Amino acid sequence: MKLEHINAIVSGAASGIGRAFSLELARAGARVHAVDLDAAGLRQLEQDAAGLPGAIEAAVLDISQEAAVRALLKTVSDGPAPANLLVNNAGILRDGWLVRLDVEGFARKLPTAQWRAVLETNLTAPYLLSREFAAARVEAGRDDPALIVNVSSVTSAGNPGQSNYAASKAGLDALTRTWALELAPFGIRVAGLAPGLTDTPMAAGLAQATRDELVAQVPLKRMAEPHEIWQGLRFIVECDYFNGRIIAIDGGATFS
Repeated sequence: MKLEHINAIVSGAASGIGRAFSLELARAGARVHAVDLDAAGLRQLEQDAAGLPGAIEAAVLDISQEAAVRALLKTVSDGPAPANLLVNNAGILRDGWLVRLDVEGFARKLPTAQWRAVLETNLTAPYLLSREFAAARVEAGRDDPALIVNVSSVTSAGNPGQSNYAASKAGLDALTRTWALELAPFGIRVAGLAPGLTDTPMAAGLAQATRDELVAQVPLKRMAEPHEIWQGLRFIVECDYFNGRIIAIDGGATFS
């Protein structure tokens, strides 16, 4: 697929990796529907994209809500060019150990609300977006190339204190492989990116000691920059034979 022919939907587009994806796609001539809950971040994204060869249209949206996702895909599908790229990038952290003892000897458990919040955003939302994206193309009888890219994480292998996050990303990896098999007959490839620690607002929210510990595990001794993760997305988009696989971009680290 040629970047200038892309009409993309990018979730979690207001900051970090999603922001980099959106701007780089627009810089290459693509049209981008940028989705996020962060209205201020989306406004800034649109301003920063002014003058680029492509275009960015922002939508404030809760992608964990089925009705909102259906409305988004209907709007995009009814436009001049149906979407042919979906990037499931949105993700949140609500870290906590499954069970820990406090200083008084009481068990502190991972709250169910934290578990559900992460699964809703990191796993259910990609399911809804991918289902509606694929359904719109199948119902329209389209067989021209299309692509779904799921942004996973190297922590899908498991990481202490991240039961919910690791489970959501492991589930996303499984969906990537499953959907690649299911959707290939319709001309839709499905692939994944698994970034390591990347210099984003999410990483900035970690305690300094945690960041230092994670960086120490990286042979290159630094975090990735968002534009380096973009280079992985660009490869997947442009390589029409890449399907059902997940690329780890982690500097050679293993966070497990």
